[in-house]
Amino acid sequence: MHLLLIFGIVLLPKAYTLKCYECILGASGSCTGKEKECPSQDYQCGAMKVTSYTGESKLSADSKGCALPNECVEGSLNFGVARTVFTSKCCSSDLCNTQPAPDPSKSSPNGKKCFTCDGQKCTATLNCAGNEDSCISATVSVGGEKTTVKGCASKTVCANIQTAQMMEAIGAEMSCCQGDYCNSANSTSAGFFSPSHWPHTPQTPFLILSTSE
Repeated sequence: MHLLLIFGIVLLPKAYTLKCYECILGASGSCTGKEKECPSQDYQCGAMKVTSYTGESKLSADSKGCALPNECVEGSLNFGVARTVFTSKCCSSDLCNTQPAPDPSKSSPNGKKCFTCDGQKCTATLNCAGNEDSCISATVSVGGEKTTVKGCASKTVCANIQTAQMMEAIGAEMSCCQGDYCNSANSTSAGFFSPSHWPHTPQTPFLILSTSE
């Protein structure tokens, strides 16, 4: 009986997991990829692009790897002086993430308004754009000092696990809320997001950091 049980376990089919291209940006800006087997059946193959706008300048970074469904998001963080847009493309077959994530589409003001910071004052109005449907308030550490930044954000980005990891990486606390000007200094924000681990885009926290300097 025990022998039959052992044979049965050995002959059980292995749970199928995807193989995906994993791509980490090199120091030169080139993207070198290799094949990687995902840790479980919960993962898809994904490509993500992080595009940061500061004034007239634009900086984009691409990555690829295994991704959970809730990591495949479209959205943005907008602090007024800088805006970071996330685009992604996920698929469910082996090595299907050959193409990079799409470039962000042009966004227009959507009517929502949030507070943003100008120096030490956080009373200026920021007109949200695209699918930015939430207001955000974050405290980040810059040069050993804590700085407050406020602005607009997409709800999908606020609630996503990767955003919490970005904030953790730069020693930040973040909260999002609904309603115009809900991120005022004396408001109680709805929905604090606990730090979590998302290893696929190590370059992302540095793009976020650049928005608060």
